[in-house]
Amino acid sequence: MIPYTCLDEATEALGRDLTWAETLWFNYSAQKSDYFLYCHNILFLFLIFSVVPLPFVFVELLRSAGFDKYKIQPKVRLSLSDMFRCYKDVMTMFILVVGPLQLASYPSIKIIGIRTGLPLPSGWEIVSQLVVYFMIEDYTNYWFHRFLHGKWGYEKIHKVHHEYTAPIGYAAPYAHWAEILILGIPSFLGPAIAPGHLITFWLWIALRQIEAIDTHSGYDFPWSPTKYIPFYGGADYHDYHHYVGGQSHSNFASVFTYCDYIYGTDKGFRYQKKLIRKMNEDFKSGGAQNGYSSPIPTHDLKSD
Repeated sequence: MIPYTCLDEATEALGRDLTWAETLWFNYSAQKSDYFLYCHNILFLFLIFSVVPLPFVFVELLRSAGFDKYKIQPKVRLSLSDMFRCYKDVMTMFILVVGPLQLASYPSIKIIGIRTGLPLPSGWEIVSQLVVYFMIEDYTNYWFHRFLHGKWGYEKIHKVHHEYTAPIGYAAPYAHWAEILILGIPSFLGPAIAPGHLITFWLWIALRQIEAIDTHSGYDFPWSPTKYIPFYGGADYHDYHHYVGGQSHSNFASVFTYCDYIYGTDKGFRYQKKLIRKMNEDFKSGGAQNGYSSPIPTHDLKSD
């Protein structure tokens, strides 16, 4: 809770005029407890899980309108009932696990020192902390994910997430309750190591979930702004991991690709891409190859 009773008191304490963002934050949060503000995470997660995948639902239903060429696994078609069933399962897990976990984790937020008061962080501070959070989460998530692809981890926990061999946006958080707890650790490590303002924490949670929905969308759009992010994996990269399935030893990265490259766990993906490029070049130069009447779709060849 902000320890000032009015804007004039806040201005005097800071020794300067409040920015418009700080004024807005003061007016909204001054009379609210830190716990109440932290609980906004539940609302944000609910809205993100419910709303952000919707464009991909419409695209899946309108594939005949020209979107089919962007589908990574074009042979797979999902009905509205299939996607709604996935959403319902995700919301059930949200109510039973994610929501209570958010409520119970508040003491840890206070311990690590995430603040709610004034001044607000600068744009540079927010961006730099978010970069740190993404890097820490990506590296630690890589190893947790590799563990979940071991025999015990996969059979007992991770195979639930891999029920969707052709993922959709709503399948991003679709997982065993234990996986939600396990992969929550990498997401929390960044803010724990470099704690900032609650607004930065909100942005981190929102952006990480939006990124997960994007990489599980099942579509690779050439105009996506994420293609300009260095080492960003994206939907095509992670879709391959789901396509190979339980035996996959490729593409464990959650956001970026550098860990897979360093530790050699992207070889199957790179080999497949190289093979498909060659076969498509052969098709263009010499006609249909191996029975294909058109260039080979992204995942028509499987290699681990």
